[in-house]
Amino acid sequence: MSNNTIEFLEVEKRYGDKTVVDGLTFHVRTGECFGLLGPNGAGKTTTLKMLLGIAEPDAGTIRLCGETIPARARFARQRIGVVPQFDNLDPDFTVRENLLVFGRYFGLSASKTRAMVPMLLEFARLENKADARVSELSGGMKRRLTLARALINDPDVLVMDEPTTGLDPQARHLIWERLRSLLGRGKTILLTTHFMEEAERLCDRLCIIEEGRKIAEGAPSALVEAEIGCDVIEVYGASPAALRDELAPLATRTEISGETLFCYVRDAGPVNARLAGRAGLRYLHRPANLEDVFLRLTGREMQE
Repeated sequence: MSNNTIEFLEVEKRYGDKTVVDGLTFHVRTGECFGLLGPNGAGKTTTLKMLLGIAEPDAGTIRLCGETIPARARFARQRIGVVPQFDNLDPDFTVRENLLVFGRYFGLSASKTRAMVPMLLEFARLENKADARVSELSGGMKRRLTLARALINDPDVLVMDEPTTGLDPQARHLIWERLRSLLGRGKTILLTTHFMEEAERLCDRLCIIEEGRKIAEGAPSALVEAEIGCDVIEVYGASPAALRDELAPLATRTEISGETLFCYVRDAGPVNARLAGRAGLRYLHRPANLEDVFLRLTGREMQE
């Protein structure tokens, strides 16, 4: 029996003459957090829609919880919790009422749903907001309620589309903490994200896609080591092209993104010495990260 909760095999999706997902293959193992990364328009949301049976692939095979999608999507969805990119809570209902109503969609009895509500409120840290209307909640509270609502049927798998977009750092960290607790309980998570820190903190493995095609896959640390494999010095405050001409001989590789020059170095000493004391220049020496991987693979920044 396969240990994969989600399987995509050579999946394609076209809208008119535009190919949105192009031969995409990946799998998500049971109990892991798997990230789909890519810029806007890369095909992430379309991939999730096909997984949930909302959009039908033009070619390829999709399996979710052992069920073939879309033919058996209705059965698979009983074991899935979905956190959409944009909250679709009912603003006229209270926090508690939003959870109770959602339980009906899964055919849960009123008594079973009521029994779940206290645990979900505690999970979302909304115990003191149970009787508040959704319209009274902050953005972070609404996001936590949307996450709690997705757990009403105690799903095996959570599918999350940009779970922390629009949140301040404090609210984002609280969501991350809640997601780690779910992974600790053996849940499987598939998420799309623009945030490299989010992917590095949460994902066991990830797949980077561009224009519907997979361009890299692996554990975050392994991708950073394979694609970059050295430290980075970011330089701001001067003409990056002129500065690159000067610093390129001292670096393994250089990249320009916007007004920033990235110098990839195995020995930071010579570049730091050349930059030290220069008026109007700021620079940062740091370990390589996923943002560097994305810039290396696509030639552009992740967030657009």
